[in-house]
Amino acid sequence: MNEVINDIKKEIKQNEIVIIATSGGPDSMALINILKNINKYKLICAHVNHKLRKESNAEAKMVKNYCKENNIIFEYHEIDNYKGNTEAHAREKRYIFFESLIKKYKSKYLLTAHHGDDLIETMLMRISRGSNFEGYMGFSKITKRDSYYLYRPLIYVTKDEILNYCEKNKIDYATDITNKDDKYTRNRFRKYILPPLKKENPNIHKSFLKLNATIKEYDEYVNKQVSKIINEVYVEGNIIISKFIKEDNIIQKKILITILKEIYKTDINEIKEIHINNIIKILKDKKPNQSINLPKAYILNKSYDKAHIQKEELNKPYDYIIKDDLILPNSHKIKIIKETNDNSNNILKINSKEIKLPLHIRSRKNGDKIEIKGLKGSKKIKDIFIDEKLPKDQRDIYPLVTDDNGIILWIPGIKKSKFDKSKNENYDIIVKYF
Repeated sequence: MNEVINDIKKEIKQNEIVIIATSGGPDSMALINILKNINKYKLICAHVNHKLRKESNAEAKMVKNYCKENNIIFEYHEIDNYKGNTEAHAREKRYIFFESLIKKYKSKYLLTAHHGDDLIETMLMRISRGSNFEGYMGFSKITKRDSYYLYRPLIYVTKDEILNYCEKNKIDYATDITNKDDKYTRNRFRKYILPPLKKENPNIHKSFLKLNATIKEYDEYVNKQVSKIINEVYVEGNIIISKFIKEDNIIQKKILITILKEIYKTDINEIKEIHINNIIKILKDKKPNQSINLPKAYILNKSYDKAHIQKEELNKPYDYIIKDDLILPNSHKIKIIKETNDNSNNILKINSKEIKLPLHIRSRKNGDKIEIKGLKGSKKIKDIFIDEKLPKDQRDIYPLVTDDNGIILWIPGIKKSKFDKSKNENYDIIVKYF
């Protein structure tokens, strides 16, 4: 454990307040014992009782007694109301609790007991199910969060070393029998895959630690290259295809991952390598209008030189009465204003005596037509959208302003009807499209 002890002393200054996530298992009990023996820090033991096993209460009591005997502050939290995926929900609640303690004690460090074997299991599981280059990474020794560092000092040692440490120092710990259940993927890797690897190389965890660091180093370099061009390739929610396809394949993939992380957030693990490859295939295809379904009801729509990702339900028809500020399904805004010098297609000026109020803003319907200002006769909205090269996926949600009789007065940002008034004509309503 000398490597762990020396690393802790190097990373955490004397007299710092340290939060330790302590489950009561051998890993976390070894970690809290190591920190106690260093005797340089104020320790806060954070224990979460998941209430999922009959032994949970006894384990909480065991951890509490250890803290009492060793003059360590004990903080306790229970989770007894699970929603959705139990494991994901538990993790979310744990970290809400841990971060509340970070604030309470003004600490800069949260320590968890993830060790070298955990790193191997994590990386092998990710390789097994398939991922992108970044996705093959395990966890880092230190991760910078918003207001604290998540630190995993046991990353240098194996489970056997931890168990030997507990035995040598006569440290009580709890044993979770579910860790032996083959229905869990991690347990199968732990029981059947790690032993042959360790037999081949007892220090295999250090090889994985080095591999993990190498992947991270390469990934950080690619991220730097992407950060230089992302604002040119991804503009206002649209991928500019002509610029995207000029980049090397590895940069293209990282651009897509960056975009998808922003969209999917905590659900990013839903995205697999096959999704990335299919997106790239569509973007490189010469057909101007295509789409592809993505996990969690998202869809990527390609139209001419642009592509963007949105929830499928955004294409549902809508019809709103224009009153105050109104945010539209295409993320633009419409508002009635008092005055303007703008005469562009983003402004409509009308005389209320010539139409029937209230004004509506709605999505298009089959057969919609508009009498365009300055032209004789009417033109189909569908044909106008094609002429303007409006992306196909945006046509069904693009806003149209009508009166209460359904007469189309304006295609905001594109065309005005004969009802629009010039500066010198009589009008009493001004509508602006942002």
